[in-house]
Amino acid sequence: MPGVADRPGREPGEFELIARYFLRRDEGEATGLVLGPGDDCALLSPSPGQHLAVSVDTSVVDVHFPATAPAWAVGHRALAVALSDLAAMGARARWCTMALAIPRMDEAWIAAFSDGFHALCQDSGVALVGGDVTRGQLSISVTVQGEVPPDKALRRSGGQAGDLLAVTGTLGGGLGGLKAWQAGERDLEHDLLKAYLLPRPRLAAGLALRDLAHCAIDVSDGLLADLGHLCRASGVGAELELEQLPLAVGLEAALGLDAAQRAALTGGDDYELLFSLPASAVDTARQRLAASGDTLIVIGRLSESPGIVGVGDERVAGWQHFPGGSS
Repeated sequence: MPGVADRPGREPGEFELIARYFLRRDEGEATGLVLGPGDDCALLSPSPGQHLAVSVDTSVVDVHFPATAPAWAVGHRALAVALSDLAAMGARARWCTMALAIPRMDEAWIAAFSDGFHALCQDSGVALVGGDVTRGQLSISVTVQGEVPPDKALRRSGGQAGDLLAVTGTLGGGLGGLKAWQAGERDLEHDLLKAYLLPRPRLAAGLALRDLAHCAIDVSDGLLADLGHLCRASGVGAELELEQLPLAVGLEAALGLDAAQRAALTGGDDYELLFSLPASAVDTARQRLAASGDTLIVIGRLSESPGIVGVGDERVAGWQHFPGGSS
């Protein structure tokens, strides 16, 4: 007997789409999920003694990803950038909800999108517990929820003068990958393109930095912009060592050293963790991060003097949707 999708001339409705592509029973069995999708709300039971960390992120076509990007990569990316905020708090990811707006019915695209989204759910231990599908400009809003012990959350406000500044992974790959896409590169095994379209949320790194890092943020708007957020929240300044910036693989070859360093400073979309910690904790942190395949590179220190020094005449701000405003 033919299924709903096989009936000529009939498009599935919103609830059929949700049931077909976004309800996964294996994810619905996650511990702490009392009632999953199918009712008006999901019912969740956080672990005793934990604070709930919640963040939301919206990805819009041709703003955050190209319209012609592979659908499964769009699904991965939409969840990854939201999970990155949990990583920066040192939270363990638990659940997410997702609202998808699509301009027209395209089941092949939706199926591939859901595959990419669910694959990262599985890799990250996250359950999709609700959401919505509607017609409109292609955009995806993902709300993530995680848990963190009350005294373990990594905040932006804990930095101390004298702390070393460090990052996980490499920088500049987000902008480098965007430029590669704009130049016609389509191989998602290309290092820069992978960094841009398939970022890896540093969830394990965030957990490893608990008790060691004094403050943390994820590098989404650019290193300088996000370091500025840390400095303002902590009431400190920063001294950067430009030559220590870990540049993404292939970035210098693609752009040249000066442009590669600028991409690392201001490009954004890297989703690495930027954090401060005392010098005495660096070796322990590096060992913990290595256990999950993450790296730690010291790029400077926090100081008592306000402002960020060590980047020459660099005055280009990081990414802002509304450049005239403040963030």
